[in-house]
Amino acid sequence: MTERRQRFEGWIAGVGTGSGTRLVLGHWERSPFGAFSDVMVEEAGGRRTLLAPTAEVAAYVAATYRFEEVAVVPVRVTAAGPRWQVAAGPLRLEFTTGCRTLLGLLLRAVPVPLGRLPAWAALLDGPARLLPGVRTRGSAGGGRREWYGAHDLRRITAARATWRDRELGALAPVEPPVAFGFGSTPRRPALVRVTTTVETARSRPRRGAGDG
Repeated sequence: MTERRQRFEGWIAGVGTGSGTRLVLGHWERSPFGAFSDVMVEEAGGRRTLLAPTAEVAAYVAATYRFEEVAVVPVRVTAAGPRWQVAAGPLRLEFTTGCRTLLGLLLRAVPVPLGRLPAWAALLDGPARLLPGVRTRGSAGGGRREWYGAHDLRRITAARATWRDRELGALAPVEPPVAFGFGSTPRRPALVRVTTTVETARSRPRRGAGDG
């Protein structure tokens, strides 16, 4: 077997709501699929839904994380300063970010090339576990491994969301932690700039009798 690493660079926003539904937005500026956004929704009862913009993205994400439902829908994200707006099929989400946190300042002090390295993410996994549900490395679906390298963090100070025409209530902690994969977003709603590295294994081509 050989291993291939794929890199996704962008933002992850984790939002909890008064209804118990939790939302995770991935807004990727650079990825193997180009620029795209996707949303993972976990309802209070535990049902998990992926909203992805293309069948290709949906298949990749669904092979890496766990969902009861996968929907291919247009996903539009508009960011104007601290205000973000998301429209994704049956979901509407608006949120506002605040000032950079102390942790965000510390993360920004790390050189970006270093922060992107899986080894750096692995080093920070221990301290990250002090935050309930947060992990920076772990095993993903399909035999894949994954690392999260954070570069910045801002608190989300206000949010409003509707899911299937139902208001989800006031901004709340992301609690319990979401269960799409091996880790969750921070308990306090936040927007994190990240580099995600996914390692997939692929079989070596078999050598025929006439191969050198």
